[in-house]
Amino acid sequence: MSSSTKPSTAASEITKEGEFRRQVSSFRSFVEPGPNAEFPAEAGRYHLYVSYACPWAHRTLIVRKLKGLDSLIGVSVVNYLMGPKGWEFTSPDVVPGATLDNANGAKYIHEVYFKADPEYSARYTVPLLWDTKKQTIVNNESSEIIRMFNTAFDELIAPEYRGITFYPEELRPQIDELNEWIYDTVNNGVYKSGFATAQDAYEKNCRALFQSLERIEEILSKNEFLLGKRLTEADLRLFTTIVRFDPVYHGHFKCNIKQIATGYPSILRWTREIYQLPGIKETVNMDHIKKHYYMSHTQINPSQVVPLSNGPNLDAPTVKPAARPY
Repeated sequence: MSSSTKPSTAASEITKEGEFRRQVSSFRSFVEPGPNAEFPAEAGRYHLYVSYACPWAHRTLIVRKLKGLDSLIGVSVVNYLMGPKGWEFTSPDVVPGATLDNANGAKYIHEVYFKADPEYSARYTVPLLWDTKKQTIVNNESSEIIRMFNTAFDELIAPEYRGITFYPEELRPQIDELNEWIYDTVNNGVYKSGFATAQDAYEKNCRALFQSLERIEEILSKNEFLLGKRLTEADLRLFTTIVRFDPVYHGHFKCNIKQIATGYPSILRWTREIYQLPGIKETVNMDHIKKHYYMSHTQINPSQVVPLSNGPNLDAPTVKPAARPY
């Protein structure tokens, strides 16, 4: 096992042109129903590692909650502050909301990666789904973890959660199409803007981001959710970026052409509606979100001063779904 650790900041993903290029996830296996699967769905077997700060990890917490998987899949939450050794586990007595590593007893997330693969050399990211029986990483790609949570455990969950799907077969082409451009220009677009080290790269990605926000605003001015009255995976993937937009990305990542609160009334209504769904609010930890970005990215904010605003009030006014959205 290497005694050194690869930098966990995004600096290693900046091209010579000043463009941010996100690394591809390394572990891509799947939990599936049935005893003969490589990673069969079993209660208590899998453990989820997350950061409340991370929008990619946030997706998995939301689907875990909405699918009633809390008692089946354990979770460990890292400290919001990412230091030179990457994500660290901290007692909740020291950092409220954080946890110790409840599956492996690691001090840092990189120890979990090395346990799965002593030769691992990429970045140590969350979310991460761990198999406690095989003592290895199943997957560290958020888009695939939420697909597993969506269906793989249906035989094990309470009856009221079975059959709930955020990736319905009849809407898959539309969901995939939305995911593609929203990921590139919005989910990842805020990072491509914020981590750009050249003016041209920043302006190109920031303008593309706001072009997509205008497109989303138009969609949501006519629809309750991105694809009508049904809440889908596309909404959940976008929500974790939008909830961070005004308090973090607008200032910290210089995505400052408009704010959600004042510039996009339909997106704001949609954000409130999702935030107010049962279980969603408890997955949003704004203290961890703001402190992570403003205190970890010292190349952007060397003072580590954290702004006061949490963005628009998402608790009020109340926005009730027209019908059960999922």
